[in-house]
Amino acid sequence: MRLIASGIASPIGVLALAVDEAGRLRGVSFGDGLRRAMGREYPGVAIDAGEVPQAIARPLADYFDGDLQALMRIDWSLEGAAARDGFQARVWRALWEAPVGQTMSYGEMARRAGEPGAAQAAGAALNRNPIPLVLACHRVVGADGSMVGFGGGLERKTWLLRHEGALLI
Repeated sequence: MRLIASGIASPIGVLALAVDEAGRLRGVSFGDGLRRAMGREYPGVAIDAGEVPQAIARPLADYFDGDLQALMRIDWSLEGAAARDGFQARVWRALWEAPVGQTMSYGEMARRAGEPGAAQAAGAALNRNPIPLVLACHRVVGADGSMVGFGGGLERKTWLLRHEGALLI
């Protein structure tokens, strides 16, 4: 597999992106961890520098400009990912269905992924999410509504939830 890596400016800092040759989003990072994450999920992957396809850049820009449904227009894939099966993959798919502007607890995420009571395992799966922002792990909060656990940092998580109009308890 070959991925094309690039960066795009956003209100929460530069987003590092990886897309496959078909233009599908495979990775997002809020810093310099993109190559490491892609290597973990796609062992042996070749990563080259390139441009962000407009089919990804435009919805990202639209999202940050206030079109909160724009991320749903991004074509993404986890095909071939090391964790494409099992509980972790079910958590990632459940993230895709997490409504904009709403939060849920780790326990609720575990329930949606078919494993009630596996809140800690859901947290571990969220930590390995290769496409944060699009697979919206920022919408998962502590059972008491607290801001916990986000690879991009709690400041970004809080910003994203405010941007989406989520009620912060």
